[in-house]
Amino acid sequence: MKTFATMQDDRLAEILAEFDRLRIAIVGDFFLDKYLDIDPSLAEVSIETGRTAHQVVAVRHSPGAAGTVVGNLAALGVRTIHAVGFCGNDGEGFELVADLEQLGCSVRHLHRVADRQTPTYLKPCDRTVPGLEGEHSRYDTKNRRPTSRALQRSIADSLAAVVADVDAVIVADQVEEAECGVVTSPVRAALAALAARNRRVIFWADSRLRIRQFRGLAIKPNQFEAIGQDNPLQGEPVARELLLAALAALRRGAGAPVCITRGAAGMLVSDPEPIAVPGVRVEGPIDPTGAGDSATAGAVAALAGGASLPEAALVGNLVASITIQQLGTTGAARPDQVRQRLALWRRQHGC
Repeated sequence: MKTFATMQDDRLAEILAEFDRLRIAIVGDFFLDKYLDIDPSLAEVSIETGRTAHQVVAVRHSPGAAGTVVGNLAALGVRTIHAVGFCGNDGEGFELVADLEQLGCSVRHLHRVADRQTPTYLKPCDRTVPGLEGEHSRYDTKNRRPTSRALQRSIADSLAAVVADVDAVIVADQVEEAECGVVTSPVRAALAALAARNRRVIFWADSRLRIRQFRGLAIKPNQFEAIGQDNPLQGEPVARELLLAALAALRRGAGAPVCITRGAAGMLVSDPEPIAVPGVRVEGPIDPTGAGDSATAGAVAALAGGASLPEAALVGNLVASITIQQLGTTGAARPDQVRQRLALWRRQHGC
C-alpha cells in the first residue's frame, strides 16, 4: 500500500484558491448546538426543592451536525452553500435558521414543519473549566417518529432542484433512529439516482449507522464504523490489516471512492487503489466533537476544487487538526490556518 506524504505549498494554494467559486449543498440532519454557560460560584439552593439551582450567565448557539459542515465550508470561503433538510417551527428552529443565514447559507430548502422538533444538543457547561471536562450531562432533542412521506418527497424534490446548480452534495446522516431523520430510505434512493445522472457532481456521504446503505456516493466512515464496531474502546485503534479488508469491501459495496478516518493517524482512501494519508499530530487538550464533519468539509471542497482523492483527504486532515484544538465550541478552520498547518504536517512527515 502506498503512502501519500508530499504536498507543496503552491499546490495547496491552487486548491484553496478554487473554494470561492464553489457551490455545495448539504442534505441531512441540521441540529442546533446550544451551550448554557454556568458560573458555579453563583449556584443557589432552591427554596422549593432544596436542590442546586445552577445559574446560567450566557447562552451560545450554532448549527450542529450537518450545520457543522456548513460552518466549516463557510470558514473555508466556499461561495454558495445550500441547506437541504428540515427543522421544527419552534424557537430552536428560529435560532438555527438565523445562525445558518449568518453563515451565508441558503435556507430555501430547509423545510420548517410544525409536526417536527428542531434537533438540539443542549450542553450545560462550567465556564471555569474549558473543553469537554467542563461539560455537564447533555440534553438531546430528537424526533423519534418516522418522517412523513410528504416531507420525504419535499426533501427529494429539493435535492432535484439544487443538483443542477452545485458542484458537490454532502450527505450528513446524523440521526440514529431509523427513518426518523432527513436521510430516509427513499431519500437515499433519490440520492443514488441523482448521483448516477449527474456524474460531474461530487456526492459524498457520512452516516453514523447506515454508511453501507449508500450506493454510487463516495462514503466516509470512521475506522470503527468501517469494521462494524459499535462500541469502540477509547485509545484502541483498528489494526491496518482489518481496515484494508474493510476498505476493499466498502469500495465494492458503494461502487464509489471510500475514505476511512483514523483520528490522529489520518485517513485510508481507495479509488480503488488503497492509499494511506497521514494525519497531523497536535499537542495539548483537544475536543474531537465535530472533527469528522470538519474533515468532510475540507475534503469535499478540495475535491470540488480539483484535488485528487489523497490530496483531498490531506486537506480534510489539516482542517480537522485545527478544529479539534478549539475547545468548548464548534470549531472551524480558515484557509490561512490550513496553509500554516501544512507546514507542520510536512515537518512531521519529513517532506
